[in-house]
Amino acid sequence: MNSNPLQPPNPLLETPLSLITGATYPLKALKLFYNNPPLRGYVIFPVIVNIIVGIFLYFGLVLPGLNEIDKIVLNLGTQIDHWVANLPQWLHYLDILASVLGWLLRVGLVTGLLLIIGFLLLQFGGILGAPWYGQLSEKVEELQTGKPAVLPPQTLTSSVQDIGRAILYELKKLGLQILIGVPLLLLNFIPGFGTLLFTIGGIALASTIVCLDFLDSPMERRRFRFRDKLNMIVRTFPSSVSFALVCFGLVVIPFLNLLSIPVCVAAGTMFFCDRILLNKVS
Repeated sequence: MNSNPLQPPNPLLETPLSLITGATYPLKALKLFYNNPPLRGYVIFPVIVNIIVGIFLYFGLVLPGLNEIDKIVLNLGTQIDHWVANLPQWLHYLDILASVLGWLLRVGLVTGLLLIIGFLLLQFGGILGAPWYGQLSEKVEELQTGKPAVLPPQTLTSSVQDIGRAILYELKKLGLQILIGVPLLLLNFIPGFGTLLFTIGGIALASTIVCLDFLDSPMERRRFRFRDKLNMIVRTFPSSVSFALVCFGLVVIPFLNLLSIPVCVAAGTMFFCDRILLNKVS
């Protein structure tokens, strides 16, 4: 276990330009794939895995989810209609407001459903495609640094330890989501401002998890602790924020996320090499 991880730039030294630079890493990864055709071979199988997982997720969750959303919106509309019917005639214009609220609710719920499916695709696709993503990350690191990628010892004992670390990593991510997600969920019961905080906090939490996943390959090869991985995100602020948000957006867009996950894995390794190994601040 590495108790002295590499020290990236201090956030006070990060320039405002890095906020923009962090968001460009997926584009840089696409350029890297274009200029280095052998890298594409590491993407084929993960994409196939993503397609298979995506088929199960979208067909298994989208249709039932849309049906439930229809029921929720219909029940809300019925309740509002009943409430408006008992109001004076001059207040019946509130029917229009009910229609608008129903439409907004539908948009919000459908968006939330797609976000959840995209997030699940990342988690399951990432686990199943881990062997290929690991090799892809190694090759990207070699191209970025001009040196062989840092590799952990390859022994039976280390392989067993790797499995344990992977399980522990997923459990710690789950714990982080519960620790922060439950209070956020409670905030959602506060009308107006609470819902806004829940939305912002939820996106921030999901983006942090996404950022962890895409930066994990090079950090795991160096046996960073979970807290050190989180610290890397904090210390590379604000570039890590824009990187996380862009990657989060890419992995939750239906069908695009089937292809964007490998790109973001490569982008995460490039981000790590540039902003942590090479200490670039712009």
